[in-house]
Amino acid sequence: MSERHDQGMKTRRSVLGDAHVDRAEANKTAFDAPFQEMITEAAWGHVWSRGTLPLRERSMLTIALLAGLGNFEEMAMHIRATAQTGASAEDVQEALMHVAIYAGVPRANHAFKIARETLAEMEKTND
Repeated sequence: MSERHDQGMKTRRSVLGDAHVDRAEANKTAFDAPFQEMITEAAWGHVWSRGTLPLRERSMLTIALLAGLGNFEEMAMHIRATAQTGASAEDVQEALMHVAIYAGVPRANHAFKIARETLAEMEKTND
């Protein structure tokens, strides 16, 4: 593996947690392994590992972009990641308020639902 991949795995684990990454790695197949390597290097090793923005801001940007584009499949995962990135529930709320204005109320509405449910689950597990 490349240095970029190693850095990507380190960042991915710091943001998503070892348990999530271990599950993803265990579920990787020969078919999707090249894709997993690409996102580890490109998304996690390049973009998320850049030192120009703190993880908190990258987290909020990612949540807003996922919601704004209607890519809700990874919303809960990135909401859970806020526990590691330092983005608060209020930060998520503000990001989704921007989504409502700039990308549309229906997308923000659905994103708020996912965020509310995920944050409630996180609170239960922290009790």
